[in-house]
Amino acid sequence: MKRTPALVLLAALALLASPRTGRAQVTASLVSADASVQPGTPFPVALHLVHAEHWHTYWVNPGTGLPTTIKWSLPPGWTASDIAWPAPIVLSDTRGNVIGNGYDGDVLLPVTLTPPKDLKPGTRVDLAASADWLMCKDECVPGSAKLSLSLPVAAEAPGADPTYGTRLRSVIAELPVADPSWQISATRGAKEAVLRLTPREGSSHPGPEALHFFSEDGTIASDQPQKVESDGKGGFTLTLPIASDGPNDAQRLKGVATSQKGWRADGSLPGLKVSLTFDDLPVVVAPAPAAPPAAAGGFIGTLALAFVGGLILNLMPCVFPVLGIKILGFVNQAGSDRKKVTLHGLVFTSGVLLSFWVLAGILAVLRAGGSQLGWGFQLQSPTFVFGLAAAMLAFALNMSGVFEFGLTATGIGSGLQSKSGLLGSFLTGALATVAATPCAAPFLAPALGAALALSTLESFTIFTVIAIGLSTPYLLLSAFPAAVKVLPRPGAWMETFKQAMAFPLYATVAYLVWVMAGQLPENGLLAALFGLVLVALAVWTYGRWNAPGASPGRARFGTVACVVLLALGAWTGWPVAAAPGDIVWEKWSPESVEKLRSENRIVYVDFTARWCATCQANKRLVFHSADVLHLFAERHIATLRGDWTNKDPQITAELAKYHRAAVPFNLIWLPGRPDPVILPEILSPSVVTNALK
Repeated sequence: MKRTPALVLLAALALLASPRTGRAQVTASLVSADASVQPGTPFPVALHLVHAEHWHTYWVNPGTGLPTTIKWSLPPGWTASDIAWPAPIVLSDTRGNVIGNGYDGDVLLPVTLTPPKDLKPGTRVDLAASADWLMCKDECVPGSAKLSLSLPVAAEAPGADPTYGTRLRSVIAELPVADPSWQISATRGAKEAVLRLTPREGSSHPGPEALHFFSEDGTIASDQPQKVESDGKGGFTLTLPIASDGPNDAQRLKGVATSQKGWRADGSLPGLKVSLTFDDLPVVVAPAPAAPPAAAGGFIGTLALAFVGGLILNLMPCVFPVLGIKILGFVNQAGSDRKKVTLHGLVFTSGVLLSFWVLAGILAVLRAGGSQLGWGFQLQSPTFVFGLAAAMLAFALNMSGVFEFGLTATGIGSGLQSKSGLLGSFLTGALATVAATPCAAPFLAPALGAALALSTLESFTIFTVIAIGLSTPYLLLSAFPAAVKVLPRPGAWMETFKQAMAFPLYATVAYLVWVMAGQLPENGLLAALFGLVLVALAVWTYGRWNAPGASPGRARFGTVACVVLLALGAWTGWPVAAAPGDIVWEKWSPESVEKLRSENRIVYVDFTARWCATCQANKRLVFHSADVLHLFAERHIATLRGDWTNKDPQITAELAKYHRAAVPFNLIWLPGRPDPVILPEILSPSVVTNALK
């Protein structure tokens, strides 16, 4: 059997990995109730969210978490309403703990768009929006998508969109509203509010059940049980716990009361809008204005916690590898001039300080713009995580002896270990700051909370003290020669120590890959992993062709090859925004096929597995083709995927029906035909489009 050269095999596998990314836990799209736009006439659209099993997003008052938001980019003259929130459900994690208010499954969040009156019939309008949400199961991941919707402009009244028109208008008809057949009142005590719902005389109702009240402004605790009692005459009383962190002087009760049977006689209206003033209010002494969060002992106490937290950061897993790099540098400098060693310590500290000031400035600017950010927010970006993982991998391979860069290559990191390069000390301080931000060490969280709430000057002061705490051990080693002399002298042991310190860096790379696994779909994660392999190949190539004594031509070849492979690694693994038109696959089952066929839909079924290389090639070459995506969207083709990565008797039985025992296996159910169209194992865009046409 012929062996494939490693480089050719790696390049081939990299090409199979898709550079796209998305949010496998929640997929989003923009949909319209109308098939066209009439000038000057408002019409409903919706953010369509499809949640994976056990995942959820949040309502306008999430309880915990963050509500979904939409930011529109509309043509001139257009306006958009706020989200009209459907009745939410109580969210629980897999252990049964109540964690907030929101949605799961397949949900539409309606918005009303109003076009200008001067639109020209016969043209098309392109509507764009960016949506952001927090998706949670037992862990939470921020999600976002850039979405678009294109509609024709027509002079006549529009017809309903064939796919979403009826459903979206049904959702709008069921939005929470007040109903005159119910009389509502509420009273409030210090710890509880009482909500009374009584049917008016002569009104009929189905007898609501499983009642729950969702507070819009946080007056009522979202994670506490609510007591529901019937008055025996069709009315109900709900005893609602007051939230400890809610508004103390709230005089109104605002929210939605939900019922599984609905609030009307025909079983409709799952959410009853409640907005009223409490009948009687307790005397509540208005509290003094709350001071910004700070540690015990005021601002000085906060600074003390900031300093201690900065010290402790040196022992955190994110920073400890950098600590090893710098200690190795001090060991190298142990016999050097005292002034030179001190200067290295001061330059390292300046790198830490400047980096912390840059972070503080970025947070201040973003906070002023209304962004909801916390410490370590950059790890919410898969692009940042991939870049940091690649840099850490290069450091680790350098310390393992795979390659040695000279002083001219400080950009990759060898300058961080130079015994005389001041730039190396400065960059080590910057790297320590970048690596430290994800670690909220003990005593540091309260200080950071205060820094994000206080004035800009006070915030910068706290960040400065954290930076001083982080760099203090290095300053002490450089300022006191005796302390440096205590360190062991350079010797053969240093190479062993250096290589051993690579393993915490490898562990950091493993952690960052685990973070990416929660941010990327399977094809995006596969692309990122192959990208990291190419980064490793790049630095190995550099080291192999730049060994001591290498000729200038050989060294130049190694450098050029390293740059090319690094670019290929970045191109392969760099996460990019998912295209709005990407195919959204639903889980295959015989029941889902029958249901979709009964709706006269074209059904495309893809049986696949992660370990199937041909399957991955099909996904890369076919399901990202513009022609295929356009045809699937144009004909509203239903897409189902059967994942055979793990044993699945149902998929095995389905394959056996068609005398198959392997994947890939793709078939198309066309309306009016009793048997499906079976496609070949190796697909191309033309094979798929011809079968559909």
